[in-house]
Amino acid sequence: MSAEADPECVIEFRRASLRLSSGRYLLNESSFRIHRGETLVLLGRSGAGKTTALKMINALLTPTSGDVLIEGRSTNEWDPIRLRRHVGYVIQEIGLFPHYTVEENVALIPRLEGWPQDKTDARVRELLELVGLEPGEFLRRYPHQLSGGQRQRVGVARALAADPPLLLMDEPFGALDPLTRDELRPEFRALQQRVRKTIVIVTHDVGEAVFLGTRIGLMDQGSLLGIYTPREFLHSNEPAVAAYVAHLRAYSRIGADL
Repeated sequence: MSAEADPECVIEFRRASLRLSSGRYLLNESSFRIHRGETLVLLGRSGAGKTTALKMINALLTPTSGDVLIEGRSTNEWDPIRLRRHVGYVIQEIGLFPHYTVEENVALIPRLEGWPQDKTDARVRELLELVGLEPGEFLRRYPHQLSGGQRQRVGVARALAADPPLLLMDEPFGALDPLTRDELRPEFRALQQRVRKTIVIVTHDVGEAVFLGTRIGLMDQGSLLGIYTPREFLHSNEPAVAAYVAHLRAYSRIGADL
């Protein structure tokens, strides 16, 4: 069945590869589908191909063979600007413009899209409330006046500003301290349930993958090893999966052993 024949298939990789001139594969003939409203977490070590796959979705990278389709259309057929405005993007470093206020950062895409001022203002306030930031307190602040967790919340609000159907998140909590990460993950899971987006998250944190993912795609050395529900992942006997699960369980036992 093609993506065109499956209305619930939002993203499809068809034997997509990215091969360097040296012959090394950053991604090697990966095929999988992401369905409407699910959260797929791409899990793996550094260099596994996770971010390469993510960047192929919004055409920051182009396959050297195979194809990536968004809503049934190859990324080669999309206008790159339209595609990237169709996809919210949250990165680890957040990427807020330092000379813009919170309001200006969140309003960036709606203003580029030509939204009326009153609609833009209402959307910015709505999103700040959605991510747990009081508009009256935060609208006029600059990024340097925010904590790391607050900047990450603004980054999520900006990615959602034009109400894109897809949201990409590249190590979204990786730059935060452990306590802030633990605070934000449940908030993000609650946010997932409210906004109902199709989301792809890249992480090397197995606990994060199990907690946030509808499904988990395990990657290694440019290859997709398999896709699992969190329950399937935790009970898998496959050696590559078992190593991650053993790490997770060992980590969770540390406190009990002290």
